[in-house]
Amino acid sequence: MAKAKSAFVCTECGAEYRKWQGQCSSCNEWNTLTEIRLASARPGGSASSTGRGGYAGDLSRDVVDLSNVDLSEVPRLSSTFAEFDRVLGGGLVPGSAVLLGGNPGAGKSTLLLQTACKLAQQRRILYVTGEESLSQVAMRAHRLQLPTHGLKMLAETSVETILAVAEREKPEILVIDSIQTMHLEDISSAPGGVAQVRESAAALTRFAKQSNTVLLLVGHVTKDGTLAGPKVLEHMIDASLLLEGGADSRFRTLRGQKNRFGAVNELGVFAMLEQGLKEVKNPSAIFLSRQEEQAPGSLVMVVWEGTRPILVEVQALVDESALGNPRRVAVGLDQNRLAMLLAVLNRHGGLFTGDQDVFLNVVGGVKVLETSADLAVLLAVVSSLQNRALPKELVVFGEVGLSGEIRPVPSGQERISEAAKHGFLRAIVPRANAPKKAPAGMEVIAVDKLSDALEAL
Repeated sequence: MAKAKSAFVCTECGAEYRKWQGQCSSCNEWNTLTEIRLASARPGGSASSTGRGGYAGDLSRDVVDLSNVDLSEVPRLSSTFAEFDRVLGGGLVPGSAVLLGGNPGAGKSTLLLQTACKLAQQRRILYVTGEESLSQVAMRAHRLQLPTHGLKMLAETSVETILAVAEREKPEILVIDSIQTMHLEDISSAPGGVAQVRESAAALTRFAKQSNTVLLLVGHVTKDGTLAGPKVLEHMIDASLLLEGGADSRFRTLRGQKNRFGAVNELGVFAMLEQGLKEVKNPSAIFLSRQEEQAPGSLVMVVWEGTRPILVEVQALVDESALGNPRRVAVGLDQNRLAMLLAVLNRHGGLFTGDQDVFLNVVGGVKVLETSADLAVLLAVVSSLQNRALPKELVVFGEVGLSGEIRPVPSGQERISEAAKHGFLRAIVPRANAPKKAPAGMEVIAVDKLSDALEAL
């Protein structure tokens, strides 16, 4: 008998090695290499017949000049959700593989079931469930009052069986819920393991590329918020989306972490109702549900998510610390960046917070990943420190450098226009982002340094 081949894969970055070693040389993590059994070559198949990527039939072997490549628009299928289409870059692309991850109860299966039921009225869709029975899925569809006619269902975890059924049904969209329950017969490890997740996803993606089928995969999320399984899974697929929002939150945010057909970090907002997920057309409105009476430490900033600006409120609370080491707590922002900004405020703003506890929160559960929130964070801290409320019609954005300078941010004109649409009358922005002509009824204050912004207050 031929000796079974094996490899060692890093569960953090997906790097592959021929033998075990204590540290992954790609990501420098320790004890993350896991042994996987490689699938044996199938009869009649070889590297030369399937190509390097494993896709057969539809890939041309001829070398072509880049200038002769067809630039025609890639056809897209609407998911019936405008917010879902926005995150995808305009809709579902035939032949693409999309991974949807999220915490348990976030609404992954609900979102895909709503999409599948609506699209099944016009398209051929095969919905494969590996975690729930068909009756459970039918009960959920009935509870959400979804049209169930035309949606083909399959309760199966064997990838070979799923591919055989898909070859017969020829669906335009194939939904797999979830990839952690799928398994291949010639892989000896248990479902959910590194080898099974990797090879199952590879086989399904190969089928999607060859048959021009849209593949939608559901992925579990670990305790630290990352997708379960090897990181190489994200390299195989075309788009990786993350549905965020706890079970106690009414709103869910769908963020694109990787997308070969659209912008990365695009954000879609949904509301969880009794009838399932409903898209929110104007996210800024839900994040700006503010009190009538303005409180110290509250300020509105404009962040850029994907291809659109969103107005969110940041709140700061500065209180005298009873501990020798004051606390720095940031929810929705980078805690290390908060410590750095407080040092800049002390050095270039003349305000000392070394003996104060500083708490920061972004209202609505939004996670701000860009640096345009720096100036708003500092001004909110100053407002709480001085116990003086800022004007309710004020909006702020800008990056703060270590020398106290206010740096410009991308798409400044669009941010100001979005604030003007929501009735804001005053804006403090970097001088390089100041428009030549401010929107009607809005005063734009351009600043170069942190001291200028403090004086403008």
